[in-house]
Amino acid sequence: MTNNNAQNHIVHSELFTVRDWIRFAVSQFEASDIFYGHGTDNAYDEAVWLIMSGLHLPMDTLNNFLDARLIPTERNKLAAFIEQRISKHTPTAYLLKEAWLQGLKFYVDERVLIPRSFIAELLANGLSTGDLSPWIEFPEMIESAADICTGSGCLGVLLASVFPNAAIDVIDISQDAIDVANINIANYGLQEQVKAIKSDMFSALKGKKYDVIISNPPYVDAPSMATLPQEYQNEPQLALGSGIAGLDHTHTILREAANYLNDDGILIVEIGHNREALEAAYPNIIFNWLEVSSGNEFVFLLTKSQLTLGHTPL
Repeated sequence: MTNNNAQNHIVHSELFTVRDWIRFAVSQFEASDIFYGHGTDNAYDEAVWLIMSGLHLPMDTLNNFLDARLIPTERNKLAAFIEQRISKHTPTAYLLKEAWLQGLKFYVDERVLIPRSFIAELLANGLSTGDLSPWIEFPEMIESAADICTGSGCLGVLLASVFPNAAIDVIDISQDAIDVANINIANYGLQEQVKAIKSDMFSALKGKKYDVIISNPPYVDAPSMATLPQEYQNEPQLALGSGIAGLDHTHTILREAANYLNDDGILIVEIGHNREALEAAYPNIIFNWLEVSSGNEFVFLLTKSQLTLGHTPL
């Protein structure tokens, strides 16, 4: 055993309770250069998530278990997690094989982007608060929906919960992503309602029409890709970058989506911080920008009729 490993073993052997391990993890995280942004934004919340989920304890039972003592195998497991989080900048979601979106837990691993989307917020709240109600008055009348660039399939699961009578397709170019999406579809028992399709955007959807198409496509521009924190560099780069301006995938969606929408269908797309560049590229389109928790410049909505007018970028 090396001196460093021996020292770590001594330190970890002095940490007995959940409280001890949370305190230790917070201290280690604060002294490190790790980046938050995959579910938490601070050392304490990250530590609680890592320790509680690492021990398979419900998050809302923290106070019940603060003084519970850990057995050696549990201590070794948590020590390895903390080490990987700091030394390799591995996102906690990958260490735990879980991510949370709108209160729902999803399986994730290094094959897919860790889910984070304002569209999830809109699906959970938009129909009741009014952000989507001008276009979707009766959710039960939506019969078909698609999620382009689905990744882990989490938005497809949310679509199924919001539109219970709809047949849902979740689409991704990556077979790895399709495999993970199928895990989440099965975990929620949605195999009869949600179908995962391997396709480069719309290429394998010939003849299909949808009432609703959503997409949270890659949208990070080239300059930003070069400066991403290590945590984001540990995610599939295919799911992040989208050309020089971050709009390559969005151009494809705007060019083709109308062909796959029913006459009264709508398109909802998340584009990150690219609103100004998008509007400059499509001066003939009046985008409907939807209000989310961070403002009204991240997600747009277009009807099929709007898409058919001036969809060619400058």
